[in-house]
Amino acid sequence: MTRFYEDFTMTIDGEPATSDKTFDAINPANEKPIAQVPDASREQLESAVAAAKGAFPAWSATPLSERQKLVAKLGDVIEANTEDFIRLLTMEQGKARAGAEWEIGGSAAWCREIAKQELKTETVEDDGHRTVEVQRTPLGVVGGITPWNFPLLLAIWKIAPALVAGNTMVLKPSPYTPLCTLKFGELTRDILPKGVLNIVSGGNELGAWITQHPEIRKISFTGSTATGRKIMESASGSLKRITLELGGNDPAIVLPDVDVKAMAKELFWAAFQNSAQFCVAAKRIYIHEDIYDEMAEALVDYAKTVKVGDGLEQGTDLGPIQNSMQFDKLKNLLADSKENNHKFLLGGDIGAGPGYFVPVTIIDNPPEESRVVVEEAFGPVLPLLKFKNIDEVINRANNTEYGLAASVWGRDVSAARKVADRLEAGTIWINEIHTFSPHVVFGGHKQSGIGVENSLEGLAEYTNVRTVVTNRAAPTSV
Repeated sequence: MTRFYEDFTMTIDGEPATSDKTFDAINPANEKPIAQVPDASREQLESAVAAAKGAFPAWSATPLSERQKLVAKLGDVIEANTEDFIRLLTMEQGKARAGAEWEIGGSAAWCREIAKQELKTETVEDDGHRTVEVQRTPLGVVGGITPWNFPLLLAIWKIAPALVAGNTMVLKPSPYTPLCTLKFGELTRDILPKGVLNIVSGGNELGAWITQHPEIRKISFTGSTATGRKIMESASGSLKRITLELGGNDPAIVLPDVDVKAMAKELFWAAFQNSAQFCVAAKRIYIHEDIYDEMAEALVDYAKTVKVGDGLEQGTDLGPIQNSMQFDKLKNLLADSKENNHKFLLGGDIGAGPGYFVPVTIIDNPPEESRVVVEEAFGPVLPLLKFKNIDEVINRANNTEYGLAASVWGRDVSAARKVADRLEAGTIWINEIHTFSPHVVFGGHKQSGIGVENSLEGLAEYTNVRTVVTNRAAPTSV
């Protein structure tokens, strides 16, 4: 193995940092340790925040064009190390090669595209004597906390706009998947000025220190709704700005005019991409009763062609669940369905291991109030649900505390659009799913989040609004 897979250190003030206390990063495919990871102390967090605060005046004063150039270079360094990142990502997260390629390629692209964005000063009034301008100014030190399902990409979703906007950052990756982010931090040391980007690793205690820290002006978090509530409460003490991208229980509505055979593959990947460890996965598929049986059979047939296994093995399509905590939640959810006599069309039985493997599981029309329908599984357990009419299915789809994303599938695009317009979600796809862009806004409704990411609106989340009024006719004494 090369050094890329060894010697994982934090980045504080542009320098490597270790810790007397460590924890293991675990390969979810075999449950074996990959590496020891520094567990940051309170003092190390203080050093990281101090470094970010100290770097802020010079970084925010750096011309935008220079900040953009350096953020674009972060994309270059990811691309230059693509193969190493792909392998490391698969080792720590579990995803198969195609998914790892998508994430690493997307991380490089996001850096380059966000680096092209600019929030221009807007002149809202100018009559020759009096000018009113609205400016966007950086916040200061931003705290980023990222999840374990797309560890590097979702870190970049925060790092790139924060730095382009002129902020400095302290970022904590998930303790389940810290390795790619730590390695990325190491590679940025020769690109960014010291203190601009600090990456510290640790568990829940470190996260709490970050959200409570009085010198951190904003928290950008991606993760569960339950944790998001705690972060919002913690951040309230100092009125921090927050961006929360949280959970979802995303419905897919399949209208009766679809081509069933062609649609089966699309719906499978809508639900099971990244082993369904995806905030916008189709987690409830509502199928019109006229085609329900045929579609259910087609989905099961296609699912049987998909290989679940170690992501490092050639031919693997879906990897394991990333960590033991989520694995246990899924086992509990499956046990509940069995206790309630739900009909399993496929899967449902978990092997002895090693590895946190959950087979692709499809459940036939369970009751709407059942846990497998109401809860966000965040794993390859999918309920298929039958509906009769549009009003009914829209009410069922919207009957959730979540509102992250949804999808509608049908040949009659006009009819599909009418359904989409009545759904309560931040992103609604019609006849496609899981398409994102640095230039397209993304955020949730209801308890799926606060604020947005991507696009100029996402960039603006890392700024304050400042209005400057200039009166050229200065008062004079008579």
